Amino acid sequence: MSRISALFSQMTPEAKIALVAGLFSLSFMLNLPMGMLRARAGNIGMKLFYIHAAIPVIYFGRLFSGLDFRYIPVFIAAAVLGQIWGGRMGL
Repeated sequence: MSRISALFSQMTPEAKIALVAGLFSLSFMLNLPMGMLRARAGNIGMKLFYIHAAIPVIYFGRLFSGLDFRYIPVFIAAAVLGQIWGGRMGL
């Protein structure tokens, strides 16, 4: 077990919830502007770029926080919601 995972296993339930909520918010807020840009992009290549641009940040945030793979669907949902809402906001 890595040191980060060991630290996460010692956290209180409230701290774990706060960590998941913070990464959920980060994932959502990173995808809002990407959704706005995706909605205005002309070609499919740029649309795919904007959809996937925030994934490395979310991945490393989850990795360095010690969260395991069970939380991935939560962050995918946040990213999809951010893309949809950002696309509808438009500028």
